[in-house]
Amino acid sequence: MRFDVLTLFPEVIKDNLNYSIMKRAVDAGVIEINTINPRDYTLNKHKKVDDTPYGGGAGMVLMPQPYVDAYDAVKKLENSCTIMLTPQGETFNNIICAELANYKQLILICGHYEGFDERIREIIKPREVSIGDFVLTGGELPALCIIDSVSRRLEGTLGKIESMEEDSFSDGLLEYPQYTKPRDFRGYKVPDVLLNGNHKDIAKFRYQQKLERTKRRRPDLLK
Repeated sequence: MRFDVLTLFPEVIKDNLNYSIMKRAVDAGVIEINTINPRDYTLNKHKKVDDTPYGGGAGMVLMPQPYVDAYDAVKKLENSCTIMLTPQGETFNNIICAELANYKQLILICGHYEGFDERIREIIKPREVSIGDFVLTGGELPALCIIDSVSRRLEGTLGKIESMEEDSFSDGLLEYPQYTKPRDFRGYKVPDVLLNGNHKDIAKFRYQQKLERTKRRRPDLLK
């Protein structure tokens, strides 16, 4: 899959993909990351991408020309989807993640300051996505969240694809509690059922734990 990220701070994207599983996915050719800086498409000598809002108000608004021209410069694959990262978008979840993993290209548009000139939305017509009901200083962190979560669904990113199948939200529930050595740590012991080798009992125990944990922590998911 190819990710094209429109961002004023390309280093934030590039630096965060130099570690762990994401770096392995890039090195293996599972994913390709490109950054496009709207400042490179400005028509003024100062590389200015924002200005004061019409009608008054605090802060600065991102101008349409640099962003639309930068977007137009991106080579679009046939099977692509454009995402605008904004608090006004639909809340990102595992269902949306699975949908996005079916594309060959995701174009991610990162905002800053007081947000986008509305004409950017009207011309590009992106799918607007939010990672939660809070506001960040820019869209780079949400973009990285989407890149990371979608990439995990691509064959070749994880060592074993089975490791994704038991993740939280994979079946609508939170993941069951996990344990490793030692069996007893400061008086906290691994449940006996995990030690008896009976896979049927273990599966039943883990499913019960998923239900109980989801009911306690995220009852909204059970609905």
